[in-house]
This record gives sequence, structure tokens and C-alpha cells, in this order.
Amino acid sequence: MVLQESDRETIRKKFVGLADDVELIVFSQEIECQFCKETKELMLELGTLSKKVPVKVYDFVKNGDEVLKYNIKKIPAVAIVGKTDYGIRYYGVPEGYELPVLIDTIIDISKGKTSLSETIKTRLAEIKKPVHVQVFVSPTCPYCPKMARIAHQFSIENENIRSDVIEMVEFPYLAQRYSVMSVPHVVINENTSFIGAHPPEIFIEQIALALRSAYNPMYS
Repeated sequence: MVLQESDRETIRKKFVGLADDVELIVFSQEIECQFCKETKELMLELGTLSKKVPVKVYDFVKNGDEVLKYNIKKIPAVAIVGKTDYGIRYYGVPEGYELPVLIDTIIDISKGKTSLSETIKTRLAEIKKPVHVQVFVSPTCPYCPKMARIAHQFSIENENIRSDVIEMVEFPYLAQRYSVMSVPHVVINENTSFIGAHPPEIFIEQIALALRSAYNPMYS
């Protein structure tokens, strides 16, 4: 087992509140992927805690059709998919402070709604262009869950927003590409970034800033 029994029991109780099924679709491979085994084992264990959390595992090399379908470009990856695929992805092992975010996201997806305020939901509904959010996190960062959670909630509320949560230590080339020195570090549409934990209102302002900037469709 990957999880402590106390954690398993806590998650099991939370999963009692699930409405619809939520699939955890894992993309992995046997060699040259340092964290794939751990990610796959964790997802499979979560799947044992509720019949409403089925787990599928695909090989990143052998299952090319599924890789394209879910737009997976790096591994380990987990697509979290309910009745709708909201474009919510987790790259890396969701452990430490990040595991509760994954659990809460599963619950939100199963219900098809979030706890965001009506004011925020109204503002999100005004976003009509594609938005790609990447939230860089680390398992030991106590401020990261807030930003990861908001990003995933935004995706649930607006089909134009895709959100990736990326474990920075596991993807150092991306951390270097986006000059990630500390976390949480949020990148929006390649042209806007901000650091630190902020409320949804600030997050939306940053999305608006990104959309006002020169939008390059090659990143959509």
C-alpha cells in the first residue's frame, strides 16, 4: 500500500459523497520514467477506495490514440475525467500537500460543480477564448494546494479553461523553461505568469491579462 491506513479511511469517507463516476486515467511507461510506478500505484490504490473511482492505465508509447485523445505530452500524467472531460490534468505524483487537492477535485468533478462564489462564476462565464493554465507545485509547499485547487475549479466552471498541475521537481526542464524558482508558480497561455498564493479574484485578473496580451494559438 502507498497510503497510510488513516489516510485511506479519510479518503474513503470523503468518497462516500461522490455523485457520478470519476475516472483516473493514468499515462505511464515501464522504463525511463522515474515517477511513473509510484503514480500508477497511488492511483490504483485510490481506485480501491470507491467503486465510483475507476482507474485506467495506458502506456505512453504503446497507446498513442489515448495519448492524443487526452492531449498528454509528458509522463507521469493523470487525466481526471467525469461525465465531462474538463481538461484537468496532474503531472507527477500527487503526494504530500497535493493529495488532498486531487481528492477534492475528484469530488468536484463527480458533482459537476464547485464551491466558488457566484461572483467568480459569473466572471468565469465571460471568458470565451482558450486558456491554458499551468500551476507548478511541490509536495512540501503548503501554499500550492490553494492555487492548484482554484485552477481545477476554473476548468470545471468554464470549458475554455484547461488546467495542468505540474510537480516542478519531476519536470525540471519545464521549471527551467518557465523560470520557476519558487512555487506556486502559475503560467497562463505561455505569455503571463505570477507567483504565490492568491484568491480567485486575482487569478481571474491574471487570466484577463493573458488574454489581453498577444495570444498565440499554437499553445492552445
